[in-house]
Order: sequence, then C-alpha cells, then structure tokens
Amino acid sequence: MISFFACLALLIVGFTVYSKIAEKVFGPDDRKTPAITMEDGSDYVPMGTARIFLIQLLNIAGLGPIFGALAGACWGPSVFLWITFGTLLGGGVHDYMVGMMSMRHKGASVSELTGTYLGTTMKQ
Repeated sequence: MISFFACLALLIVGFTVYSKIAEKVFGPDDRKTPAITMEDGSDYVPMGTARIFLIQLLNIAGLGPIFGALAGACWGPSVFLWITFGTLLGGGVHDYMVGMMSMRHKGASVSELTGTYLGTTMKQ
C-alpha cells in the first residue's frame, strides 16, 4: 500500500511540475491544427473534444489493464514504480512532444518526423 501512495504522489507531482517543464520546452501556440487547415474528410478530420480524449485514452490504456495485472502478479509492488516512471518519463512526454511536432509539420507521422530530423537512413 505504501508503494501505491508513493506512486500516486509521484503522478500528482509529475502532473503539476513536470508537465509545466515540458510545456515550456515545446508549448502550444495559436496556429490552427492540420485537421482544420488540411481537412480532406479522410486523413485530416476535425473532431470534438470528447472524442479526441476518448481516442487518446484508448491509445494509452489499450494494454494497460492486461499488462498491469500480469506484471503486478509476477513482480509485485515494484511494478507500481515501473508503471509510474514509465508514464511520467515515457508516455506523457512522448505523446505530448510528438503531438506538438506533428502539428508544426503539417500532421506528419512519427516515422516522417524521424526522417526529417535524423535522415532517411533512420527512417527506413
């Protein structure tokens, strides 16, 4: 139970402190999103806020309930720390940064951004 509350505290601190640091590095701006500027009814479609959050939740939590339960059964309370640090350092920052970079590159995917910044060798 101690590890649960420690991880809960880390998530709260990460949300309040670490998210502000990530936003300073690569914050949102007033530009319109590619879904609005390049709307084609297929690849670029504007959606409502509730639908966007539902899609993001499903992307993040897809294997979470399955993997979390299995990992907890195998390795016990230390899994709380692993999932917490992975969420803070990997999941949240990765999703936020890729989203901001994609918006600034006309909706480019992760592989297209990789090719842009690291060259075509890394893209393949």
